[in-house]
Amino acid sequence: MADCLGAASRQLVATLGLDTRTARLETRVLAAFAWNVSPAWLIGHDTDPLADAHIAAFDALLVRRLAGEPVAYLTGTREFYGRPFHVSPDVLIPRPDTELLVELALARMPDDQAVDVLDLGTGSGCIAITLALERPLAHVTAVDRSAAALAIARRNADTLNARVEFLASDWFDTLAGRYFDLIVGNPPYVAVADPHLARGDVRFEPVSALAAGHDGLDDLRRLTRAARAHLRHGGTLLLEHGYDQADAVQALLRESGIPQPRSWADLAGILRVSGGELSE
Repeated sequence: MADCLGAASRQLVATLGLDTRTARLETRVLAAFAWNVSPAWLIGHDTDPLADAHIAAFDALLVRRLAGEPVAYLTGTREFYGRPFHVSPDVLIPRPDTELLVELALARMPDDQAVDVLDLGTGSGCIAITLALERPLAHVTAVDRSAAALAIARRNADTLNARVEFLASDWFDTLAGRYFDLIVGNPPYVAVADPHLARGDVRFEPVSALAAGHDGLDDLRRLTRAARAHLRHGGTLLLEHGYDQADAVQALLRESGIPQPRSWADLAGILRVSGGELSE
């Protein structure tokens, strides 16, 4: 087994340019999934011989990974905020960067109050479901225009026993007369001509959930303009954005009635989320 996994790891390094540690981790994740065993089992059985059927199952996954397909889509799961979420090519793969948005939202959600929260473009539901589980008294609403994404989000909510109201909506379009104490979102924010859209794992993710106009700000403009009509006085809007968009998003927030917007950095020191409170 060790020889098989070692050879696969070297292939990932050579073909995808992964560092050795990441390649070894991915190899073990794929092997554990292919053979329906735990990663710990692999460590304890690394000298075991492999049956032809096991080799074939692993090789089928490895070929797809070498073609660039993300590990999360191959296994159908990705961890977010310590919980497993089902994913498919119909939704973005949850990323650790987005946990900053969750932390900022939770800091504004008292655990002893029933606040109304809206998650825009919920995708896999990882943000909405996490907020609902961490703050059980909150009423969390999540919207997405993709029926396929909503099906995945509902599946995740059922699996994790989270109470979330899911609605089909193109941003705020079906939310007339609805008001929230907190609105969060991780909208598309990549420029349509950005070369990164044709590289790496991103090639396999839904473009509609990534790209937003020539400068990546089309959806952020739309959301900041519309949010005012759905925020209660003193309510908060928090939006994830690109690494170089903090100044632009802060300007959009000021135009929308948030007089003193702020931006927060992720663990890499990149300003990743901007937002603030609606003026009274």
